[in-house]
Amino acid sequence: MSEFEIETFCVTGAGQMGSQIAMLGALAGIETRLHDISAEQIERAMAQNRKHVGRRVEKGKMSSEELEAAFSRLKTTDDLAEAASGADFVVEAVVEKLDVKREVFAQLDRHAPAHAILASNSSYLMSSEIADATSRRGKVCNMHFFYPPLVMRLVEVVRGETTEEATALAAMGLARRMGREPVLLHKEMPGFLVNRILRAISNEAYFLLESGVASFEDIDKACRQGLNHPLGPFQLSDFSGLDIGYNARMEIYRRTGREEDRPAPSLARRVERGDLGRKTGRGFYDYSTDPPTPTGE
Repeated sequence: MSEFEIETFCVTGAGQMGSQIAMLGALAGIETRLHDISAEQIERAMAQNRKHVGRRVEKGKMSSEELEAAFSRLKTTDDLAEAASGADFVVEAVVEKLDVKREVFAQLDRHAPAHAILASNSSYLMSSEIADATSRRGKVCNMHFFYPPLVMRLVEVVRGETTEEATALAAMGLARRMGREPVLLHKEMPGFLVNRILRAISNEAYFLLESGVASFEDIDKACRQGLNHPLGPFQLSDFSGLDIGYNARMEIYRRTGREEDRPAPSLARRVERGDLGRKTGRGFYDYSTDPPTPTGE
C-alpha cells in the first residue's frame, strides 16, 4: 500500500491528540472519520478543531472555502464499527493504558478491512505489545504524533517486531501527505526517540525537585535560560497533560517494578486532585493568571 491508496482514514479517540490528527487527514484531502465513545467529547473536539483551523483563515493562510471543504471531509461517529468500516488506515489515540489499547485494536481488527493498517499514536507503549490482539501483526505499527499535531511537524514511525516494511513505508507516506516530517525507527524501545530523551531530563528534574534542591519554577527557569529550551520540564508536563505523563510512567512502573520508575509524589498528588495542567487550568502552574503563576503542593 502506498500513500496514494489511502482514500479513507480513521482515528479513534477524540481527545486533544486524536481530534487534531483527524483534522490533519481532512486538511490533506483524505476522507476522514473521527470516532469516540462520547458524543459530547466529539462535539468539543470539533469545536476546538474549528477554532484552531479558523486561525489559519484569519491569518490568510487558507481560505474559508478550503476550511469548509476540509470539514466536509471529516465525519464523526460514536460507533467504532461505522468508523473503521472501509478505512484504509486507522490511528488509535485512546488513553495510555495497555489493556484499553489491546481491546480497541481487537475491535478494530474485527471491523476494519483486511488490508487496513492499524497504528497506535502511543508515546510509550510499543506496537509489539498490541499487535497480537489482532490477526494482522504485519500491518500494525506506531505512528506517534506530537502535541499539538496541527502545529508540531514531527511524527515517529516505529517498526515493531512483526511490522512489515510496506506498513512502515505507508505510515511514512501518510505523514508526509499530511505535511508532517516523519522519522523511522527500525527498532522499538519504550518511549521511542524524543520521549526517551525527554524522560531522562524529566526524571532528573523530578529528582531535583523531590530532593529539595530547587523549586520547580527555578528548575524550569534554569532549563529555559541555561539550555535554551522554550519550556522547562514542568511547563512542558503541564502543556502535554499531567495525566498523560502519569499514566505512561505507571505503565513503565508496572512493567519493571522498579521504585525509580514510579511517578514522583509531586506529580501523583496533582493528578489525584484533577490538576492536569493547561487543559484543566491548573497543574504545576495556575493558568487563570497571565502569566501563569506557580502553584503550591
